[in-house]
Amino acid sequence: MTLYAAYERDVAQALGRVAPSTLVTEMDLAHLPTTIQRYLRVCGVIGQPRVHDMRARLHGRIRSGPSSRWMPIAAEQYNVFDEPARFFYLKASMFGIPVRGYHRYAGAAATMRVNAAGLVRVADVSGPEMNQGETVTMFNDMCIMAPATLISPAIAWTHADDRTARVAFTNAGQTIRAELVFNEAGELIDFRSDDRYQTSPDGKSVKRVHWSTPLGSYRSFGNVSLASGGEARWHEADNGHGEYAYIELAFDTIEYNVRS
Repeated sequence: MTLYAAYERDVAQALGRVAPSTLVTEMDLAHLPTTIQRYLRVCGVIGQPRVHDMRARLHGRIRSGPSSRWMPIAAEQYNVFDEPARFFYLKASMFGIPVRGYHRYAGAAATMRVNAAGLVRVADVSGPEMNQGETVTMFNDMCIMAPATLISPAIAWTHADDRTARVAFTNAGQTIRAELVFNEAGELIDFRSDDRYQTSPDGKSVKRVHWSTPLGSYRSFGNVSLASGGEARWHEADNGHGEYAYIELAFDTIEYNVRS
């Protein structure tokens, strides 16, 4: 089975249930820190349907290290939030060779598989570090692309100051922590976590590295206002590389409740 066929199968299974439709209200925000309440109001989620799933299409570029060549990528993804799952499929090209990748996060397990030139497997990553890292990525998606999901009781918030909130997110027995940073307008401008793991280019080793996703350029996606793109950065203090972006993405479309 090709990576795309596996991706389509997983998406079809995850979207097989019809979710009930209710609206986000002011009461749903009452238990949140003021920074998060303000962010959700800035995004315009109040009065909109609760988000049970999401489809996004993205484009940008990616590289395996600070001195590596950038590769253009196009990607699509589906997230389900009632029983958290994330399915991310990307297409890229390296030296004229097609590269395909599939990140799968469902239940308590995550995998990353990358093929080149058709069916040649060049990376196949799984394990506890991958599970934890993709839990961070899942929550990052919620914060950036589906902020209405931040009313979930699975999220434990701590108010830090007027521009910062700290959070613990638990799914399938896995708890991760992060810090969210906001600008004066109440927009989310950065997400930081020490709970994500960096995978080596060959997929054979992982290490824990501070991770951040600076954001910008808010615009409308249907009835909500969201960041239109951003970067993901590693902060490698131990090897002289310092901070560098390894992926840059622009969000082309973001749609909610596609299974209904």
